[in-house]
Amino acid sequence: MATKDEVSQFLKELKSVSAAGEIFFIDRQVNTQTLAELEIKALERKAYIEKLVLEDYSEGPLDNDQYGIEPMWVFGKKVKEKEVYIKITITALNVICILSIPHSIL
Repeated sequence: MATKDEVSQFLKELKSVSAAGEIFFIDRQVNTQTLAELEIKALERKAYIEKLVLEDYSEGPLDNDQYGIEPMWVFGKKVKEKEVYIKITITALNVICILSIPHSIL
């Protein structure tokens, strides 16, 4: 589990990389279905990432065996009364994000 300072530093880096580059969303069937259920358009996803705060932190940094060697961080957010989680990996060039999988699937 990361300290508050580590999470704060990660969020600062996330906002910096996000502003300078592009957020790459992993579009899996379950993610697309959840976005539809929550009535979130694909173009609106970035706004949820940019609004993450320290209190949204769930876990990380975690070993990442899916998208490179950079660690994965997990944040939770309540959207339209549903608990969702957001997995984020920051690379040198962009942010890789898996967004809006129901928390109950964890």
